[in-house]
Amino acid sequence: MDKCPFPRKPPRLGGSNVSRQTLGDAGPMNLVILFESDFVAADRVRLDGRRLRHVREVHHARPGNSLRVGLLNGRLGEGEITRLGDEALEMTVRLDQPPPQPLPVTLVLALPRPKSLKKVLQAVTALGAKRIVLFNTWRVEKSFWESPVLRPAALEEQMILGLEQACDTVVPRITLRNRFKPFVEDELPELIRNTRALVAHPSAATPCPHALREPVTLAVGPEGGFIPYEMEKLQGAGFEAISLGERRLRVEHAVPALLGRLF
Repeated sequence: MDKCPFPRKPPRLGGSNVSRQTLGDAGPMNLVILFESDFVAADRVRLDGRRLRHVREVHHARPGNSLRVGLLNGRLGEGEITRLGDEALEMTVRLDQPPPQPLPVTLVLALPRPKSLKKVLQAVTALGAKRIVLFNTWRVEKSFWESPVLRPAALEEQMILGLEQACDTVVPRITLRNRFKPFVEDELPELIRNTRALVAHPSAATPCPHALREPVTLAVGPEGGFIPYEMEKLQGAGFEAISLGERRLRVEHAVPALLGRLF
């Protein structure tokens, strides 16, 4: 498993590379995300593209209407439309509210298939997770690591869709780790320090706890779960095995269900 490392060092991602040019036309907006490049004055922004179309076609907004807005990785507030044309809209904005509190969880997730990854990223971002590690396991197909979905702009697109849904502005931090053993042995012990470390596994005897009031590191495996060697390594690192019960769920369903129960 660790004798066949991938040739490319995976990037470490944060919110600073997000561009307003990244997004396509997918997804509704409960919050209009603003970028630093949108500002034409200290309190005025100019928007075009997807956000303009959404305001016109979904909100059916008019000059004088107010919209919920938020600066990426910054504060929330209101924007009043001052001009709305075919090519652009302008708003005066007041950003005077903090973003919602993050969920106290680090998600350590075996890299899912690309379509599932998109759904998981949107869901966990909307739920408030701010730290995500995508890592390799025996059942993760090697081709997943070459997917365009792992490009920084593509990952950020899914997270921004989650932020828009949840009225949040803070982009989660994503780390990619494509070698299981070095990650578990060298990085995971420090990652789980001062947290309750839980690993979801279908055959675990302990039910998933609920309404926790402590930071959690949650490890979730691929479709089919972790193999015995991987469970041994994770439990040896300090993880407690838990289960959602006898039903087998897809990753994109299991992760939100686990987070919803834990917190």
